[in-house]
Amino acid sequence: MTENVIERVRKVMNAASVSQAIFAERVGLTPDKLSKSLNGVRRFTSLDLARIAEFGGTTVDWLLTGREPIRPAFAARARASAMDEYGRGRLQDLLDRFTAAHEVLGLLGLAPELPELPRVRADIERYVDQGAALAQDARARLAAEGLPAVGGTETADLLQAMERAFGVDVAKIGLPDGIDGAAWQTDGYRLVMIARSDVPTRQRFTLAHELGHILAGDAQDLLTENHLSPGRQKDLTEVRANVFATDLLMPRGEIDGLLRGEAPTDECLTSLVVHFQVSPSALAARLSQLDAVDRRTADRLRGLTTQTCHWLAGQSDLFEARTAWSRGKRLPMRPARLLYEAYRAGETTLRPLAAYTGQDVGRLREVLDPAAAPRKSALNASGAEEGELVFQP
Repeated sequence: MTENVIERVRKVMNAASVSQAIFAERVGLTPDKLSKSLNGVRRFTSLDLARIAEFGGTTVDWLLTGREPIRPAFAARARASAMDEYGRGRLQDLLDRFTAAHEVLGLLGLAPELPELPRVRADIERYVDQGAALAQDARARLAAEGLPAVGGTETADLLQAMERAFGVDVAKIGLPDGIDGAAWQTDGYRLVMIARSDVPTRQRFTLAHELGHILAGDAQDLLTENHLSPGRQKDLTEVRANVFATDLLMPRGEIDGLLRGEAPTDECLTSLVVHFQVSPSALAARLSQLDAVDRRTADRLRGLTTQTCHWLAGQSDLFEARTAWSRGKRLPMRPARLLYEAYRAGETTLRPLAAYTGQDVGRLREVLDPAAAPRKSALNASGAEEGELVFQP
């Protein structure tokens, strides 16, 4: 253990303005062990450092190296958005939760190895063509992971396949008003956040759009999407991400296979909306681009809603199920699993997992490790003696 680490531990202790004995008690060490560690006779364990970092409100990385934690910088496009300071603060809090978990895993040597990503082809100049080629490569990677067709695959399954194929952590969570999604990546971490929504088709398109940013390497700074709308962006990286999302979710080959060279009927069009899980407007734009419908048919399709298309196709229950899923909260499970395994192995405390999941440490301990939870007194919360039958409505 280097002297610099010991000095930083002393800084934490001095900043707390407590005695060495009290500090030892607070971080779960005996006074003798702390004294030996501070004098270089004993090494601080990873669990010691985790507890000291929690007590001092810092990170294990800072204790070991003096480096400040990695934090994403807002891209210029995000800074120019209409998001107010409150919204920016909320978004930063979310990012801190995910990055803190990533930092703990990295320091414990548990950060998963990320697969190499498909990249923008160097021989293609136009951003539109880059997006289409990137979608083709992404579909091939997904097929190799056991997902032969994106269309018809429920968003929950598509999301999980994206995590496996591209090493992206995807969170479905409450974002600030007006923010549909966000993306951020480093050499060892890839994050996509999509907003919980009452509009499952917009959420699905946002998921694909943000993946496009990750694969294109656009998200070195934090990117946020404000009221994402296909075909409305002027920034070329946004155009590329939109084309990527369109080609990924509505591949030409899949559309041709369903239409079989025939002009689609109204019944066919509503079935396509249900199958591809996109908005009627997005489907109309895609079919027009492929010269599969005339302008009049496209305009008629744009006049429908996703819910109406499900109803006309006899799939109203499916629409309700998809909407319910899009409203729910979802955290990436891989970091949670690794943090829990590290806790069970005694390599860290439960606090990183609690912070990641947004739960109280005590409550989480009761759920995950009830044997270690403090025993209740002779009277339980209802005032009845232990063993007495209590009516639970």
